[in-house]
Amino acid sequence: MTASTLTGSLLVATPLLDEPPFRRSVILLLDHDDDGALGVVVNRAADLTVDRVLPDWSTAVDEPGVLFMGGPVGTDSALAVAEVVESADPPGWRECFGRIGLIDLDVPPVLLEGAITRMRIFAGYAGWSSGQLEGEITEGAWYVVESRPEDVFGHDPGTLWRRVLRRQPDQVAYLATYPDDPTQN
Repeated sequence: MTASTLTGSLLVATPLLDEPPFRRSVILLLDHDDDGALGVVVNRAADLTVDRVLPDWSTAVDEPGVLFMGGPVGTDSALAVAEVVESADPPGWRECFGRIGLIDLDVPPVLLEGAITRMRIFAGYAGWSSGQLEGEITEGAWYVVESRPEDVFGHDPGTLWRRVLRRQPDQVAYLATYPDDPTQN
């Protein structure tokens, strides 16, 4: 496994990772190199609408129009993940992979009109120091799988963990049926 291959992938928590905040989480890796990794939890919608915290951006975000809990680090700050149209290179946009990247929320939204196809805003992020994520993967805490744009911007983030597992081609797909509480099985 090389560091450059993980950017753009999803980390899917295995049933062994049963502690908050990562229990049944799905993380989009936005950056991964020899210095570490950074991602956002894409399946934890908050009960706080974007128009309450960043009203200028409320019309730019996709449904359900809420803030997402991106991870336990820097929860007092926001990251905007967006997909831009093929020919766009808007101000304040930094490509992470393909047409998915980060939007600088200090840029006036009007400068990005027509360039953003989909967007979500995350409070906080998940981060790992050099070698830490690789160790967690080796220990069996995460599955590394291919991401799809609908994973990041889909309308039903609460079912994403099961949906991503279910589409895997091997025995990992069976884990989609893993009970919420195995002691009640």
